[in-house]
Amino acid sequence: MLTGRPKKALVLSSEEREKLQQWARRPQTAQRLALRARIVLGCADGLSNQAVARQVRACGATVGKWRERFRTARLQGLADEPRPGAPREISDAQVEEVITRTLESAPSQATHWTTRSMARATKLSHMAVARIWRAFGLQPHRRETFKLSSDPFFVEKVRDIVGLYLNPPDHAVLLCVDEKSQVQALDRTRPVLPLRPGLPERQTHDYIRHGTTSLFAALEVATGRVIGQCQRRHRSQEFLKFLEQVERQLPPAPDVHIVMDNYGTHKTPKVKRWFARHPRYHLHFTPTSASWLNQVERFFAEITQRRIRRGTFTHVRELEQAIHDYLEHHNRNPKPFAWTATANAILGKVRRFCERTYVT
Repeated sequence: MLTGRPKKALVLSSEEREKLQQWARRPQTAQRLALRARIVLGCADGLSNQAVARQVRACGATVGKWRERFRTARLQGLADEPRPGAPREISDAQVEEVITRTLESAPSQATHWTTRSMARATKLSHMAVARIWRAFGLQPHRRETFKLSSDPFFVEKVRDIVGLYLNPPDHAVLLCVDEKSQVQALDRTRPVLPLRPGLPERQTHDYIRHGTTSLFAALEVATGRVIGQCQRRHRSQEFLKFLEQVERQLPPAPDVHIVMDNYGTHKTPKVKRWFARHPRYHLHFTPTSASWLNQVERFFAEITQRRIRRGTFTHVRELEQAIHDYLEHHNRNPKPFAWTATANAILGKVRRFCERTYVT
């Protein structure tokens, strides 16, 4: 014999059933919403509240609550109702004022707003300003830099160089060549304090300069091997010496494709005559202001971070020896850098950036 009050049947439309099934199965759905969707689906299949409760592992009161909420308000009834609490003290007009001031003005005698300067201007607390900025993703204290190439053949050069990276020519060597100029041999005014438990390595902020050197490097894209040479000066004469070293270390047969920038030492008459005497070399110049297309820049960042920046050197010879030792260590087990960006992806990103920043 059945007991309890009879329950009104739930009849779902096809759209409602599809939406409920989507909520119940979708991994990104909040768990509470997925539970409510399963409750309604079970009730719509004709199950009693207790049967649905056992199925979804909830109490009967929970099933009854969401069954009735859906019956009276349909899908909208499954959403959470506004929670009780203190009324808002900041009006929409005040929020709009903070956002407008942040985006369209700057405080007097300052380049950007802080939470406290904005609080004084809008008569709000600095914590309220911080919450508004956080909600709208505003960070006035941050600034990023950018550089757009003005090369008229930017698109052609990008497609040429990226094509070499993604589809290198058969039976040829691909080199990325550049110079890391003015590498300083810096010594600290006091001895470096070593690492200790709870304390990082410490060194004085001031330093003594002992001269500079320039690192000429050629990165073999396929293997990651680097041919390097340190020179005290950075002229076409030194670049020619480096090219002779590259020529000696490469196998004599295959063609060589070189990616390099438009620096003046790469285009002097002497350098052009050298390449004319070595016709197996094919040059590919990066666009102006686009050194990021040259993979050897990634190696320069690596050697700077791991060996040069925190090093102490009492003479240029000591710095050059450290660089040569690093090159030798690197070439024992070289690993190529993985280039994954296509030319279309790069050009699309540049186009979208230009569209965002273009001012009529």
